[in-house]
Amino acid sequence: MRVLYYNWADYRDPEGRGGGVSVYQRNLIEGLATREGVETAFLSAGLAHDLRNRTPRIVTLQDGASPRYVLVNSGVVAPSHADFGGATQLDHPATEAAFAEFVDRTGPWDVIHFNNLEGLPAHVLALKDRWPDTKFILSLHNYYPMCPQVNLWQAEAKHCSDFKGGEACATCLTAQPQPRSVRSAYAVGWTLSRVGAGPGTMLFDKVFRPSLGFAWRGLRAILRARHKSRHADQPETPVAPPVPVGTAFAIRRQRMIALINSYCDSVVCVSDRVRQIAEAYGIEHDRLLTRYIGTREAAEWQNSQPRDSFLRADGTIHLAYLGYMRRDKGFYFLMRALTALPAEIASRVHLTVAAKSGDTEAMRAMLSVLPKLASLRHVNGYTHDDLHDLLADVDVGLVPVQWEDNLPQVAIEMHARHIPILSSDRGGAQELGACPDLVFKAGDTQAFADALERILDGTITPAHYWANAKAPVDMPTHLDALLDLYQETA
Repeated sequence: MRVLYYNWADYRDPEGRGGGVSVYQRNLIEGLATREGVETAFLSAGLAHDLRNRTPRIVTLQDGASPRYVLVNSGVVAPSHADFGGATQLDHPATEAAFAEFVDRTGPWDVIHFNNLEGLPAHVLALKDRWPDTKFILSLHNYYPMCPQVNLWQAEAKHCSDFKGGEACATCLTAQPQPRSVRSAYAVGWTLSRVGAGPGTMLFDKVFRPSLGFAWRGLRAILRARHKSRHADQPETPVAPPVPVGTAFAIRRQRMIALINSYCDSVVCVSDRVRQIAEAYGIEHDRLLTRYIGTREAAEWQNSQPRDSFLRADGTIHLAYLGYMRRDKGFYFLMRALTALPAEIASRVHLTVAAKSGDTEAMRAMLSVLPKLASLRHVNGYTHDDLHDLLADVDVGLVPVQWEDNLPQVAIEMHARHIPILSSDRGGAQELGACPDLVFKAGDTQAFADALERILDGTITPAHYWANAKAPVDMPTHLDALLDLYQETA
């Protein structure tokens, strides 16, 4: 069996772009390398660009458990927000031709598994007509086909629950770079890497990357100020933009959904919640299936045991928040919710925040809650190797996401160590424990307080959480499930 994988970021990207999907893709490639009769290759697109020549072309990369390729000069800039809702996200004939030529040259492939569509025009799916015997699989690691911001998160502030025929998209981004400028920056980075001056060198790390970051932060501040000023006097529901703008976003969603329904044999969702959302937005029920991502964290499941009680001997509890100091991840909500707790409850809470220090507002929010709690420990960033010590004495993990977070890696990491999860009702984290008593309404500080009180007064115990909890899926089991899917007939 021959399987071609695609994602917008190379899973060995020296800048670490692609996040958890890149980690997952690397695990897939390396895991399948040990399977007899399975041959894999990997293609990325959207980040590599030439300084002068803009013609899409394929470059072979070195190293890796299987062949790696990059489509240079894709007409689609990745990630999605770099060209928010741009027309090339649907069609770009030159990029489609380069993709087709590559598949013809390296194929035939039994399966093309898209771990995203960012970086490619969605119309490449129509190439299924060219290779009818090749199975097309799409994994939904985010909501890109429905949302050009990928996370259904409106204006960096709130959950997007009303598309408004595309009008909501037109007022979404508070700061958007010009795709041409992004391409130019990518081209400089790509050129430096090709001449041996990429990430890890002084020129790249001390000059190029800081300069690029400074320029983007400055531009972002200006654009966000303009956005805030422009909408300061508007009601919560923005005035509708011109119809053609909204229509363009509506067409984008309609076409992407139609292409998926027409050409994808299966659409793999990383949680049931993602599957429900995808179906609600129009992806056909019979194409959708849930496959929880395999994780190396599953080994921790065997090396740990559930605790008998949430509480320590003195009646206190140790909560942990891991990840980013971001609104969509629920950091600001968590700080508000903890601040609003009655003193008798807050004084029984020890909190660990493991996240890189945020901006002034984020740090001020964290410091404001400090006097109310029994203790607060801030760990300024962490690596996977730190998890054992970081979580050793944690009683409950917090996943207060405000967006429909597909299935946060931090939730898996804590759950696999038999740390129960107190989560919002958005995203897939709530499915791990399948315990409604430890799920609260997103954005509702009182609902959070009520859930925490149930824990502290003994109404809910670890036994309740673990009664219907899902064991994490290990990589071999996940690979078996994928191979079974690949072998099914369309």
